[in-house]
Amino acid sequence: MAVGTGITAEALRARLVEQLGATRVEVLDESAAHLGHAGQDGTGVGTHFRVRVAAPRFAGMSKVACHRLVYDALRDYIARERGVHALAIETSET
Repeated sequence: MAVGTGITAEALRARLVEQLGATRVEVLDESAAHLGHAGQDGTGVGTHFRVRVAAPRFAGMSKVACHRLVYDALRDYIARERGVHALAIETSET
């Protein structure tokens, strides 16, 4: 578990599978690369993530609509104090 945040790549992955019915999810914690930047809590974990998500429900949707679904699924992780500060999103339907 990330010190200070409690946010892990595995927690985000599980949420995306649960909320979006994602068939493929990759979550990378890139926080260590952002030490000293805004939003970083000094631990090097749990603040900056890259997610790659494939879900059938993305079919026919715009990139913006897909990204909104991902943000909605992770909203409580983003909104919490010392939560996810940066989220890079890549989506596909397969």
